[in-house]
Amino acid sequence: MTLGTWLALFVALVVAAEAVRALRHRGLRSERWRRFFRQRTTSLGLGILTFLVIVALAAPLIAPFDPKKQLDIIHLTNHPPSWTFLLGTDYLSRDLWSRVVYGARVSLGIGALGALMAVSLGTLVGAVAGYYQRWIDAILMRGVDVGLALPRIFILLMAVALWDGLPFAALVITIGLTSWFGTSRLVRAEVLSLRQRDFVVAAHALGADTRRVIFRHVLPNAAAPIIVSAALGVGNVLLLEASLSFLGIGIKPPGASWGNMIADGAASIYTAPWSTLFPGLAISLVVMSLNAVADGVRDALDPRQEPA
Repeated sequence: MTLGTWLALFVALVVAAEAVRALRHRGLRSERWRRFFRQRTTSLGLGILTFLVIVALAAPLIAPFDPKKQLDIIHLTNHPPSWTFLLGTDYLSRDLWSRVVYGARVSLGIGALGALMAVSLGTLVGAVAGYYQRWIDAILMRGVDVGLALPRIFILLMAVALWDGLPFAALVITIGLTSWFGTSRLVRAEVLSLRQRDFVVAAHALGADTRRVIFRHVLPNAAAPIIVSAALGVGNVLLLEASLSFLGIGIKPPGASWGNMIADGAASIYTAPWSTLFPGLAISLVVMSLNAVADGVRDALDPRQEPA
């Protein structure tokens, strides 16, 4: 790695730490933000996520090599970590650090976009089912039961068989359309509790239409479980994408994602364990950080929490 690469990496680390520190300092004025940062793991998780996002966005500056380039198939195959190759090389002599950095773009992008689609669709279905009830609720929830009964991997395998491989956009859409069922049940339960509250009855009495009541009064008060579900959903989608890529039906080589990097290194896991260790560690860090941030969001938005 060059001096410029180390400098860019250091700047990314400093920016991430400073962003979390500034947010924490500013949040001391608000009781809700104090509850969010009450646990140290929340700050750590937020810092790790911020750092990884910066690294993904600044990949051309932080990655010293082209992630698809075979540097020297004869002499640099499965090269161990060194000063030049921070995380070593894989079985095709490609720099693992560069592939992890560029893979962050793909894996985090799929995780964020897939979770956003799943949470949006699940929130809409759950809100409509919980608010209108009766036959609408029965039809929607039976559809959700069918979706929960079918394994997502099976549905995705059928999609791959029909389209002979999924590009990035199609993979995001397919994952998002098969990941919203749990969120819809969560939102439905919350809406069933909120629809009988006094502020909803008052909104109806003042002449507000149903759409305004749902989007301006009901859903904002159901924000806590929705946001927590979104944070956890990113981790779930990330793991699903890694599983699909490991099976060879996710991101196609030579494109880099953390999942297909683990698949590429599976054959040499005993002779070159670094080829699977580092992408697996990146996935674990993201999932654990998202869980920590979700815990902080839950504490911040839960009115039953005691003041910090």
